[in-house]
Amino acid sequence: MTNNRIGKNGGSPRVFYSIVMALSRGQKQWIFALIDAAMAPLALILAMLLTASVRGEPAELSHLLPLTVALASVAGGLTWWLGLPRVKLNAYEMRSAVRTATFALLVTGACIALDTVMGPGLAAGTHIMSGMLLLFLAVSWRLGLLHLTLEVYRRGQTRLRVMIYGAGQTGQQLVAALRHDNFINPVAFIDDNPTLQTLVVAGLRVYAPSQAADLAEQLKIDRIVLAMPSISTPALARIAQRLRSVGVEVHALPSFAEMMGEGGLHNRRPEPVPLDDLLGRNRLESELPGVSHAYAGRRIMVTGAGGSIGSELCRQILACAPDCVVLVEQSELALYRIDKELRDLSVGPEIVSILGSVTDAGAMRDALAEHRVDVVLHAAAYKHLPLVESNPIPGLENNVIGTKVMAEAARDCGVERFILVSSDKAVRPTNVMGASKRLAELVIQDLATRSVRTRFSMVRFGNVLGSSGSVIPLFEEQIARGGPVTLTHESVTRYFMTIAEATRLVLLAGSFARGGDVFVLDMGDAVPIKRLARQMIEGAGYTVRNDENPDGDIEVVVTGLRPGEKLHEELLISPDMLTTPHPKILRAQESYLSEFEAATAMKDLREAIANRDEAAARAVIARWVEPGRISDAVQM
Repeated sequence: MTNNRIGKNGGSPRVFYSIVMALSRGQKQWIFALIDAAMAPLALILAMLLTASVRGEPAELSHLLPLTVALASVAGGLTWWLGLPRVKLNAYEMRSAVRTATFALLVTGACIALDTVMGPGLAAGTHIMSGMLLLFLAVSWRLGLLHLTLEVYRRGQTRLRVMIYGAGQTGQQLVAALRHDNFINPVAFIDDNPTLQTLVVAGLRVYAPSQAADLAEQLKIDRIVLAMPSISTPALARIAQRLRSVGVEVHALPSFAEMMGEGGLHNRRPEPVPLDDLLGRNRLESELPGVSHAYAGRRIMVTGAGGSIGSELCRQILACAPDCVVLVEQSELALYRIDKELRDLSVGPEIVSILGSVTDAGAMRDALAEHRVDVVLHAAAYKHLPLVESNPIPGLENNVIGTKVMAEAARDCGVERFILVSSDKAVRPTNVMGASKRLAELVIQDLATRSVRTRFSMVRFGNVLGSSGSVIPLFEEQIARGGPVTLTHESVTRYFMTIAEATRLVLLAGSFARGGDVFVLDMGDAVPIKRLARQMIEGAGYTVRNDENPDGDIEVVVTGLRPGEKLHEELLISPDMLTTPHPKILRAQESYLSEFEAATAMKDLREAIANRDEAAARAVIARWVEPGRISDAVQM
């Protein structure tokens, strides 16, 4: 605390503060000992006046002078011996009060001994009252001086006004800890227990939770601290979410006892659910062969390099010792992050970062030619189903036109291989995103039939665990908030794969490609999302709240299928499958558009996009993507 801050508060506080700050620790201890020494004769004189042992006349009091001087000397020695002057004011608590009581008892005993030797022969009741008064005075002057010091120190400061939710042991410990804090002021308690409401606990009034909004306004509360470590995390999260509507900050506090345990700090975070349980099958990374030979010394371009799949592709390609990796990304932040990460991982291959869109034909063509790219891994796409459904024009432009631009530029620049990252939503799509991916596949299949040098192929994924927008991060976030976990339909199922599996599949497909291939990974059975939600809730250490278990932690709420969403995703349009060099990777045989049909579809789509005509764009989808099977959700 500086004198400048205190100077604004007036003369007296400033003088007091200056004097206190000028004293050394040793000087303060001597002053405390002298005050304790003075309290002993003062308590004796007050006791004699209260018991009428003396009438207060000067002559009478002068006879007591030797006794009071001797008593003060003994009291000073005893307080120093007990270490009371060395107890800091802001650390004075129950144990120090017990030591003060010992001091008062010893001084009373010394007073009786001195009175026996020196007179005037006071009554036993006077000595008892003197001891009680000494205890009171010794405690009172410390508390009074503490409050005076704090008042001077805090004058003119803005203190954070805090309300504690939970008047139990943890809440009381928190209030005790904050009482001497210079920047935080505990104001009141809130507690669900009706027997505590309206009581005063640890010096603070206890209110009902229903009064939180009014209290926040009346008491000018800045923050609410949840001091209820015994309740479950989901219940705590629900309370916090409800209190945030009051318009103040909400924080949670673990119990002090819980924070420390055998072996150090406890970690309440549960173990994550094993990936094999989430996938419904064994992971395949160990079964998929390495692909270093296909990419070593090559010049690779990855579009959408900052995305979940694109960034993992970059990492795995870097391990293959390529000659150059060209990163294409339209998000500046995403490009910065993956560029920095790759440069930190390796100093071998050349890394080129290109900030731009795959729909920019000139920029993509120049990049391919300038960097002499051998392989293009096209992962750039808008993939969030609801967003593309409500923004069909940019979705189709990026996913379809962007794919055509990149593929034609790759063909014209003599790129050896072009691999499109597609989706299981491209199979009999019922939404714009899925339809855009199927149209992108048709574009690649058409180019593959007429390409002389470039080999075009596609890879279809299921849902990739941990990718942006996938259900796993969404469920994790909802569980952390205390629920509910939202499910679009009780019967919905999905295929899942890990990011590592997905990227390895892309790289393998590039090495297997002959031209026009559609590769899929054998992912076992589809996973029921309801079962997945339950596994994640229980894996996080909580229980599902439902009719059978009304006291559970987290509820699963069915919200209804979103526009264009399927109950069950598929990986194949046709049941005909061909084998590849690896048993877990299959090659699909699927029909495609003729050159004339593909040209007509692209002409109509470009025209609809140029005119920002959503109805015309949806009409193109309805006509060319699996005619007769597209759902009303896309045509509407």
